[in-house]
Amino acid sequence: MVVAIDGPAGAGKSTVARAAARALGFTYLDSGAMYRAAALKLLEEGGAASERAEELEIELGDRVMADGRDVTDAIRAPEVSEAASRIATNEKVRAALVKKQRALLDAGDWVAEGRDIGTVVAPEAPVKVFLTASPEERAQRRAAELGADAAMVQRDQALRDAQDSEREHSPLRPADDAVQLDTTGLSVDEVVEQIAELVRGARGG
Repeated sequence: MVVAIDGPAGAGKSTVARAAARALGFTYLDSGAMYRAAALKLLEEGGAASERAEELEIELGDRVMADGRDVTDAIRAPEVSEAASRIATNEKVRAALVKKQRALLDAGDWVAEGRDIGTVVAPEAPVKVFLTASPEERAQRRAAELGADAAMVQRDQALRDAQDSEREHSPLRPADDAVQLDTTGLSVDEVVEQIAELVRGARGG
């Protein structure tokens, strides 16, 4: 079974997806880590972004392994995040990484999070959730993670939202059959319980 969790930055996707995977006994797939790993490879080696994405050998789990190297910490650098945002608009990069994501999701039980899991990567997923939160709360969460100014994060967030929702390929939007879940004011456990309830319903109890 695949649980697809999509939503904008700061909505709590990564935290919720990790916690839901643990609670359900599923494997967690962080699609953003794949884009970051491809961006890191591009920054280090140069060349064409699409070629770097196609060549990438990646393993996801508690740590992110790329071409046999632990890049868990390296892919969180600001310059890698910026590069990941840029290459995510490249149709060939997205096609290469979507192919890799689908191959991973083809067997076993997964909680997969990103911006196009329910619409592009796993449109047949029986459970689709689109997480949202108020712009202010999303910015505060991201600022706390990054140790940055919340007002500045909110400005950057608005630009990223526009970029994600207006891009030509795989724009950020809820799948038609996704459950939209506003996490504003909710604890992680409360959100996870709602997702677990959806999984129980999809499994017939």
